[in-house]
Amino acid sequence: MREFKDNQDRAWKLQITIGSAKRVRDLLGVDILAPEQGEPPLLVRLGTDEILLCDVLYCLIKPQADEKGISDEAFGESLGGEAITHAVEALYGELVDFFRQRGRTDRAAAIQKQGSLVQLATERITTEISDMDIEATLDQALGKASTGSPASSASPLTV
Repeated sequence: MREFKDNQDRAWKLQITIGSAKRVRDLLGVDILAPEQGEPPLLVRLGTDEILLCDVLYCLIKPQADEKGISDEAFGESLGGEAITHAVEALYGELVDFFRQRGRTDRAAAIQKQGSLVQLATERITTEISDMDIEATLDQALGKASTGSPASSASPLTV
């Protein structure tokens, strides 16, 4: 069992069980025990769709949220930057543990690779953005040769 805290410093215990996986499936139509299935695969969707990710997390902690009187919307409001990062780490860790204990090392490895893939993609995109020549990119988008000088007053973009 893993734990994460939301932006309001509330602790949430996260545990993947057959019961919690069934709750996610029944409420969202998402089978977290088949992370490689779907188009795109669920692992990719969880890594790229923060709303789906938040919904899955809420379904997993729903009994705790019900006890505290916290709706799915209020839960989503409490997940920002760092909190969602910790929640994702807890979710992936729980899934890896579940599959390892079940003898499905293939699925555990896929989940670990997904985490590495997201981290590497983020680093590469950040580097590309940092290295981007904004003026050249704009000139290319406007179909102009990069001159490094301001556009003439005859430009159709002049206001």
